[in-house]
Amino acid sequence: MRRTFGLTLLVALTLTIIVRVGGQQARGAPRTGEKAPAATPSAEARGVQIGALGGGVPRAGEKAPAATPTSREPEARRGGGVTDQARGGVAPRAGERWWSHIEALANDAMAGRNTGSPEHKRAAEYVATHFANAALEPAGAGGSYIQPVKLITRRIVEAQSSLALVRDGKTEPLSFVDANVSMRVDPAPSVDAPLVFVGYGLNVPEQNINDFQGLNLKGAIVVHISATPRSLPGPLQAHFGSAAERWKMYKAAGAIGTVSIANPKNMDIPWARSTLSRTQSQMALADASLDETGGQQISVTMNPARAETLFAGSGHTFAEQLALVDAGKPVPGFALPSRLKATIRAERGEVESQNVAGILRGSDPKRRDEFVVLSAHLDHLGVADAPINGDRVYNGAMDNASGVAALIEIAARLHDAGTKPARSILFVAVTGEEKGLLGSRYFASHPTVRRSAIVANVNTDMFLPLFPLKTLMVLGLDESDLGQDIRAVAKDEGVAVQTDPEPQRNRFVRSDQYSFIREGIPALAMKVGYEEHSPEAEIAHKWTAERYHAVSDDLSQPVDLSAGDKYIDIVRAVSVRIANRTDRPQWNESSFFKRFAKGATH
Repeated sequence: MRRTFGLTLLVALTLTIIVRVGGQQARGAPRTGEKAPAATPSAEARGVQIGALGGGVPRAGEKAPAATPTSREPEARRGGGVTDQARGGVAPRAGERWWSHIEALANDAMAGRNTGSPEHKRAAEYVATHFANAALEPAGAGGSYIQPVKLITRRIVEAQSSLALVRDGKTEPLSFVDANVSMRVDPAPSVDAPLVFVGYGLNVPEQNINDFQGLNLKGAIVVHISATPRSLPGPLQAHFGSAAERWKMYKAAGAIGTVSIANPKNMDIPWARSTLSRTQSQMALADASLDETGGQQISVTMNPARAETLFAGSGHTFAEQLALVDAGKPVPGFALPSRLKATIRAERGEVESQNVAGILRGSDPKRRDEFVVLSAHLDHLGVADAPINGDRVYNGAMDNASGVAALIEIAARLHDAGTKPARSILFVAVTGEEKGLLGSRYFASHPTVRRSAIVANVNTDMFLPLFPLKTLMVLGLDESDLGQDIRAVAKDEGVAVQTDPEPQRNRFVRSDQYSFIREGIPALAMKVGYEEHSPEAEIAHKWTAERYHAVSDDLSQPVDLSAGDKYIDIVRAVSVRIANRTDRPQWNESSFFKRFAKGATH
């Protein structure tokens, strides 16, 4: 790509304005009760001070954004490999306005929108501008669209740190390439503790699971396989397998740290790619009340290809434990003959990032102060330390510029149609998802509206419109009566609905809907779905293996605009349907997550 990055961003913004002025209609005719499209006043015409947020497009006399590391993406083709299954004539293609926002957010000049970076702030300003253009009320701090989020940063200094196994008086150094120290946990300067293998590593009495039985974890470092028993329903596998829930169990048993080993069959990101991020700054919320790692002195993720060294001298092998997991059988626990000795030197700092929030105010006097939250994360991974195939920019086009662009497009369609649902719809682009759902955790804990007034959350993250949308994957489908709403909307659109076909991937807790669920708010998250072993599944798996958290998640990849457009209209329709319900959404009686509802007992 050429190095005219300021021009690239300006062109992307101009294309958005052209489409905006051109008045591209939302897909399909207005639904019952919706008005015909109305003219859209500009943000400036309504006196919105977008420039006061800082950054943004250069003003007269200012320099263009500094050049950033280049990407391999072709410059010439707007939309890269975009396909449209339903294109005809020369009329604007369905989803093209949505794609223009992805271009603006995921071009090289945005430098991967790393949490707390100047480029992330510029992306937040872009979102705020379009929220204003859609006549959303500011719902951030101080009458703005921005909710500041203060964060702590930590970065390991590997040259001054060390990891080693000590066994039979001999020390075996561990490479940080194969044993990644997580800096989401504030590490102790030094650790020397025994290792205890706990199999799946779960203690859930109500599910008759206790992998700690007969093991002494006091003062130990827990070693576990990042997997859960198949006997657990998919959402519970995800919930109890989360780092926060695991640490609650281990801390209660007296442990001081963890070593997790991934099941190679369930790794979304190849180890050779995931280990590259270990030296980048990791983050935690500055709000100490939201720290869930208290008492944890070290957290290590082990390359499964090197995990046998942990089991040496134990009379067991890692391969044997993996075979039991793959067969769905119980996995035994036992003390390992090694101790883990660690010295960790960390650089610490502080940074501020941005959530962006705007409200489409409801029309019913009794319900307009209740909110359906539509969310998507704005951040991505920033820039790699060293070039990867000649590219350093993690553009994050699908993850998750696509989701934020969907929020912008939904707001625009609702405004164009003059839609005024009974309840208000609160649009929130959150930060820090890639750092551990930090922005949504902060917003769900410190919402800019009354927390008790939030009735539901619908989240969009990396929904992957890679092929025609025939099936909608819905996370949380059977947990609340929101499942009835999405089933009804999908039926109207001629789309089938499915739960997660691959629950072992823990998608239920890996994006921002989980932050709302933990606050007791019924929530859904949706993606373009597929049946197992189908050609579509193969496309999705290939994308994950080659592009997920890779520099190749850029603007040159093939995307089905019609699938993106259809997905957006489904999210728009279900949000309006929920907002127009006479009753509040409720957890299903059978749902485990009902216990998180405020005032609930279980």
